[in-house]
Amino acid sequence: MNIPVRRVTTNVVTISAAASAVMLLASTLLVAQEPGTGRGRGRAGGPPAQSDWPPQGAAPRTADGHPDLSGNWQPNAIRQNVDMIGAGVEVPMLPEAKALYDKRKAALGREDPEARCLPPGVPRMSTTPYPWRIIQTPKLIVIVYEGGAHIWRQIFMDGRPHDPKVEQTWLGDSIGHWDGDALVIETVGQNDITWIDAAGIPHSPDMKVTERITRPDLGHLEIVHTIEDPKMFSRPWTFTTKPSMLKGELIEYICQENNKDVDHLVGR
Repeated sequence: MNIPVRRVTTNVVTISAAASAVMLLASTLLVAQEPGTGRGRGRAGGPPAQSDWPPQGAAPRTADGHPDLSGNWQPNAIRQNVDMIGAGVEVPMLPEAKALYDKRKAALGREDPEARCLPPGVPRMSTTPYPWRIIQTPKLIVIVYEGGAHIWRQIFMDGRPHDPKVEQTWLGDSIGHWDGDALVIETVGQNDITWIDAAGIPHSPDMKVTERITRPDLGHLEIVHTIEDPKMFSRPWTFTTKPSMLKGELIEYICQENNKDVDHLVGR
């Protein structure tokens, strides 16, 4: 995956999501992902003060009374994207999964599909360090991603069951419902090509991902991800991300354009 230069006044460089574990040591360079700064997309004349972003206040609601999740959001989850276990998440891998994980990690993530501009899949779409836009309607929620192959998701909110014909696609089939003030999204039917993180956590096509999204205030989301895959993990496991409101708009990013990462992914 190439490393795009943000075409904004601060000329901040956003680090590729396909970073190896070494990049974790340099994660402080990811200023576009620093929570609370909005840097990299700020107004002319320099970055905004720390105190004025993300905005404060109560979370808005839609006409039907649900929290309004619409808007542009930055993930703030580079550590989970690069190395979920290194970030402190307990991942109960079965022996087959652990053997595959160890092989991938020993090769320094050389075969990471995201490094080749393929979609990251769910849940990695939530940790890939590029912002996204949520478009919310009563019957359909759409998420448009700036990075991760510049793809989108449809979350059907009309009460339909999972489509039995959708299997082994890059983002699977997502249906959602409200549980109080939480949006609950269940995704099934993904292929097993994607990795859960750059270190190489695997999954099978039987994986089910449940995302529980809340908006605790105006400037923040919280997403609790639950992973269930009895072929790869001994029990369900979770991790949480806390996106913040993006100061600005999504920009065009074409992963395949001038992609120089692949030539350097020599691994071991």
